[in-house]
Amino acid sequence: MSGPLTGYRIIEIAGIGPGPFAAMMLADMGAEVVRVERAQAVRGPAPDTAHWDVLLRGRRNIALDLKHPDGVATLLDLVAQADGLIEGFRPGVMERLGVGPAECQARNPKLVYGRMTGWGQEGPYSQAAGHDINYIALAGALAHFGRVGEAPVPPLNMVGDFGGGGMFLAFGVVCALLEAQRSGEGQVVDTAMVDGAATLMSMFWAMKSIGVHDENAPGTNLLDTGAHFYDVFECADGKYVSLGSIEPQFYAELMRITGLAGDAEFAQQMDKSHWPHLKTRLRAVILAKTRDEWCAEMEHTDVCFAPVLTMSEAAAHPHNVARNTFIEVAGTPQPAPAPRFSRTVALVDSPPAHPGQHSRAVLADWGFTPERIESLVAGGAVASS
Repeated sequence: MSGPLTGYRIIEIAGIGPGPFAAMMLADMGAEVVRVERAQAVRGPAPDTAHWDVLLRGRRNIALDLKHPDGVATLLDLVAQADGLIEGFRPGVMERLGVGPAECQARNPKLVYGRMTGWGQEGPYSQAAGHDINYIALAGALAHFGRVGEAPVPPLNMVGDFGGGGMFLAFGVVCALLEAQRSGEGQVVDTAMVDGAATLMSMFWAMKSIGVHDENAPGTNLLDTGAHFYDVFECADGKYVSLGSIEPQFYAELMRITGLAGDAEFAQQMDKSHWPHLKTRLRAVILAKTRDEWCAEMEHTDVCFAPVLTMSEAAAHPHNVARNTFIEVAGTPQPAPAPRFSRTVALVDSPPAHPGQHSRAVLADWGFTPERIESLVAGGAVASS
């Protein structure tokens, strides 16, 4: 391991979505992250091939039965040696298992206890089920993804699960780890996807306050596809390009390349009353050429342009190839760790692990005796594949 978090030990209680994403980010940065899986997830010897889930990369996997007293005792013994723990259950579940913040910090007062939920640890919705689409809806974000006259379009599950959830959990854990170095005390990090998604909307709250963004007219504003110079356009081959020519100098370059420079109708760039008509006209211009033809004319200019690529196309694009933005781990293409560091380089040091694949090895490395390890496995508190 060589990343900036090398030397930190983090325990990840297995979950889905934002929790594993946060754990992946921490592991990518060099932290030793151990994923604690349910013992019931072990269904025989681990396959020779890597697990399919890219979010599980870079960390070892141990399987514990947290309804078994020895499983709980094992986790608490690991906690005693860890710097942090992250979990993604509904509020109260970890407490009922006997491994909530009070029990864990009693064993390790310096422990950072990261919690990942959709609604937060308290509040009227805190015990309700939900998914990304619900969290970003309540956060006041989803209403603003969509074109004029159309229903809001969920941006995959990137805003709630990963942007507002996993990234905020990783950020919060690292902040608390830094503070613990000074104070010697751990704390609980309450990460809620609804909170994170709301925070991601901060700029639009500012724009709303000065009348630049009309929250009641989605699809008519500067950044929500209302402007003719900030949108996605179809090309002659059915593929798409993106334009973001906001600033006057970039808009002038767009006008020059599209042959619209000097056209009186396009001169009043920021007159919103003309945007729908200008969008129609510009759409016709872009539709006259293929995506590759527009790339030949607009790439490496100041139009603020990029082709709209699929995942596979993005992995093969020369810019991404030059930067190694995508890598291959155990035969599976995937995004590389980000951000990048000049000295403590982040690396993916292992492929995704199967449940219980490293149970014995992790316990041995964390100081458990061979006799205790075999006793835990035999008694069912630990499962090994």
